[in-house]
Amino acid sequence: MMLAEKLRVGLAELALDLSEHQQKQLLDYLAMIAKWNKVYNLTAIRDAGEMLTHHLLDSLAVVAPLQRHLDGLQAVVSKAYRLLDVGAGAGLPGVVIAICCPHISVLCVDTVGKKAAFIQQVALALGLANLRGVHARVEQMLPADVKGGFDVVTSRAFATLQDFVGLTASLLAPNSGAWMAMKAKTANTEAAALPGQVSVFHVEQLRVPDLNEDRCLVWMRVH
Repeated sequence: MMLAEKLRVGLAELALDLSEHQQKQLLDYLAMIAKWNKVYNLTAIRDAGEMLTHHLLDSLAVVAPLQRHLDGLQAVVSKAYRLLDVGAGAGLPGVVIAICCPHISVLCVDTVGKKAAFIQQVALALGLANLRGVHARVEQMLPADVKGGFDVVTSRAFATLQDFVGLTASLLAPNSGAWMAMKAKTANTEAAALPGQVSVFHVEQLRVPDLNEDRCLVWMRVH
């Protein structure tokens, strides 16, 4: 099956309605990862089909849950939404979210300069005005990058839940901000180690098309 067709089938399974332009952006992004991988080792996966499943579809699986969460905030927050992707690497899931959700401003931060530069290049090449890559340690981000906090702070295989919230608690938007951690398993042991002021308010099982592996989202907030 061609990559474009595999993507269309996956989007249908995830009930995501993306335009032809957005689908082309996703495939162009995948091609850019493959090209940069030859020099900068952005990801360990090299096969195009595996990259589509393990990177694109895996990240696309969080788009609908994210949108549902933000829809629930509309009564509380009336503004353009801001999302921070911590330890973004090649931009997963941040770039995918930026493509699928033009109304969300996405900031991807990574400690590796080449990865942040890659995300900046993706934003430029794909015309994603809502996407930016920053080379920094998340705990040392500049106030100009934070400006009022983020509605959602997300990560994909970045750290334990305890370390994730510990490094980013100051970056959440007051009152309404939430963490969205992409995990392979529900991480009950990790959740038990969270600081007392942080609670898990939802664990969402994910079904990634063509990927026979456990995936879930762990949603957390300060209470």
